[in-house]
Parts: sequence; structure tokens; C-alpha cells
Amino acid sequence: MEVFLAAVENVTPQLEVRTRRIGGTNYQVPTEVSARRKQTLSLRWLVQYARLRNEKTMDVRLANEIIDASNKTGGAIKKREDTHKMAEANRAFAHFRW
Repeated sequence: MEVFLAAVENVTPQLEVRTRRIGGTNYQVPTEVSARRKQTLSLRWLVQYARLRNEKTMDVRLANEIIDASNKTGGAIKKREDTHKMAEANRAFAHFRW
């Protein structure tokens, strides 16, 4: 159980980008993620990247993805890092948040 909780905690995003249309232009605005959405996204990403793995059965795929996430590797961790990089890259548009 500790491995699963560590995996979910490691995959949980703090920031995400949301599209806002302002003056006819779409901006990717970084926003904080609510607690419920953090949990939803982390579990969704674990299952999504488990499905993409090459192991034979889903239970083995999911178990290995959870182990990888608890070790801070794997596809779900990469997704979280990409999400944070996108939010950091669009930090200049944070003033559009309201």
C-alpha cells in the first residue's frame, strides 16, 4: 500500500495549463490544480500509461507502472513533468488567471 501511495503522490500534478480566449487570441494560462482533480489526473495517468506498456496482462502492466511511479520513473511521471514544463513555459500569461 505504501508503494501505491508513493506512486500516486509522485504522479500528482501541482499546476496545469487551461486555455483562455482573450481578445480573439487563445492563451495557455497556468493554473493550480484542485485537490480532487489532482487525484483524478494522477490515477488516470497511471492507468493510461499502464495500458501503453508491453507486458502481457493488465494487472502486470499496472503493477509495473505503479512501481515505476514510486521510483520516480515511467510514463506517468514524464506526463507530470511535461505538464509542469508547459505551465512554467506559459508563466508569462499567469496574469490572465481570474
